This record gives sequence, C-alpha cells and structure tokens, in this order.
Amino acid sequence: MQRVLLVLGVLLAAHIGFLLVRPSGATVLPEGDGLDVGIVFDVGGRGDKSFNDGAYLGAERAARELGARVRFIEPGEGTDREAGLRLLAAEGMDLVIGVGFIFTDDLTLLAREYPQVAFAGVDYSIQLDASGQPIPPPPNLAALRFREEEGSFLVGALAALVGGSDRVGFVGGMDIPLIHKFEAGYRAGVKHVCPECTVVSQYAGVTPEAFSNPGRGKELALSQYQSGVNIIFHASGSTGLGVFEAARQTGRLAIGVDADQYAEAPGYVLTSMVKGVDAAVYNVIERVGKGTFEGGIFQFGLAEGGVDYVYDVNNRSLIPDSARQRVEMLRDSIVGGAIVVPSER
Repeated sequence: MQRVLLVLGVLLAAHIGFLLVRPSGATVLPEGDGLDVGIVFDVGGRGDKSFNDGAYLGAERAARELGARVRFIEPGEGTDREAGLRLLAAEGMDLVIGVGFIFTDDLTLLAREYPQVAFAGVDYSIQLDASGQPIPPPPNLAALRFREEEGSFLVGALAALVGGSDRVGFVGGMDIPLIHKFEAGYRAGVKHVCPECTVVSQYAGVTPEAFSNPGRGKELALSQYQSGVNIIFHASGSTGLGVFEAARQTGRLAIGVDADQYAEAPGYVLTSMVKGVDAAVYNVIERVGKGTFEGGIFQFGLAEGGVDYVYDVNNRSLIPDSARQRVEMLRDSIVGGAIVVPSER
C-alpha cells in the first residue's frame, strides 16, 4: 500500500507541477508512430529567433522525417522548470530534453530517478571533480555541448576586419561561464587580427531573465554605439532583439547568435554566429530511435559543424572578399589545431 501511495504521490506532484507551466502548443504530428519525445524550452521560449527556435526546428524535423511525437512545454515566468521535466518523465516519454544550462541539476536528478528514460541537455553544464576532471553525467543522460568560442573567434575577427573602428562591442545575457565562452572567443578573434583594438563588453544581468530583456539590450547597445563602437556581437537570447533595434536606429551593425538573425534587422546584421542546436536535437532523437543512444558528453565545434558563421546572399555585400578569405584561413587553422581558442575570459 505504501508503494502505491508513493507512486500516486509522484504522479500527483508531476501533474500539479504541470499546472505551473504553460504549454507552448503541444504535439507535433500526433499520428506519427515513432518515439514519444518531450522538450522543455529555456528562458525566452519559442519565438526567440535564436536558441529555443533552433531546438524546435530540430524536433520538427524529427517529427517530419522520423515520425516522432513531440510535446513541448514552455515554462511561464518564475515557474519551477523541473515540474515540466518531471511531468514528461513520469508520463513515460522515450526521450526528455531540457533546452539550456539552467536544466543541468534537474536533468541530473531526474536521470537518476528515471533510469529507463533517456534524457538530453542542450548546453548541459559539466562539473569538475577535485582534480579538475569532468564529472560524467548519468549513463542515460547526453550532455550536448558546443564550442561556442570557436565560432565566436571567427565573428570577432570579422568584426575587427570590417568594423572601421578600433572599438568593437559585445553584449552578453546572463553573466555566467557559458556566455563567457562567447566573449572569450570573440575577444581572441578581434585581437588576433587587430591587437590594438578594444573590446567593450557588457552583460544584461545576473539572473536568467537577462536573456529576455530587449529593453536592456537596446540600452547597452546604444551606449556602446555612442562610445565609438561600430559593430556589436550579442549572445543574449531575446535580449539581443534590443541590440538589433539599436543598430537600426544608429545605422550601425550587429552580429546575431545561435541562428541566422539577418531577418531581424536586414542590412544591419553583419553575420550571425550559428549553433547547430537543431542538428544536435535531431541527432539525439535519431539515436534513441535507432537504439544507439548512450549518455556522455558530446561536443560540437567547427570541425563537427556544430558552430559556424553566416555568409550568404543576404550579407555578402557587407563582407569584403579579403575579409572572407582571411576568416576562412583562420577557420582552417582552428580545425587543424594551429590556433587554440580560449574558452574562458
């Protein structure tokens, strides 16, 4: 009887938790005969034109090509995000994905609690032991990580090559080690091609809400542009929408992040440092479907196609051929190991 009451209590808690989250629109291709996949979005949710939208695209592709039935949960402001993950795990999903570093502790806890469920964390934060070695996640949890610093190095070099100023800018979201990787790589790329250049760096805040504050993004960007900066790279989620607004208002340039953000300010987005969040999400769903899923740490950098920068018909006129050639040479040096990009400030 005690065991039955315990199980009922867990399920009741999960469903009460679900009342605290806001579904984003639910199931993709419910008629599919593939896996049941649950995804909980990060701060900013769908429509951020960045990180979360990338995860959605990967899941949408899995629904279309693999027949996966995908359920999305988008936490409301100030809610307990673990409740959404727990609900999906308790319902017996084949795979539960948390999008963003903020889910690291919750995913670790739930993976141990539900060993029969596969879990994945996009930007899962790796902890180190006393000797500085990475602590592996539970065996049913895949940590999907990106070498953001490598792609940021390339856009930093590009910013210095075409900026027309000895000052370039960076606007980060939350002041945390993950976003420091973007800044460190960007700064290194700038300095590699322009040692005398100054990188003006500011962060929107110290809480997760720093990723969803366009007003703050615009404020920081305007102050940087007014100080003589011509190009700003943002790594700040939907806060970056304010950076784009400032670029339009001042006639300066901005660099997008995570996804191609040219459409947010056509003519004012030099490029975007893209992360293959969509490919990583699709890949882990595919591996679960094929029975080849395993836990561990998975890294995606330039060599793996996990990060890159956008160069296409939209922004080609903004990037001189000489700058493009220089950046491609730097790419080869990074992939070949001649240049090791720092990941810490």
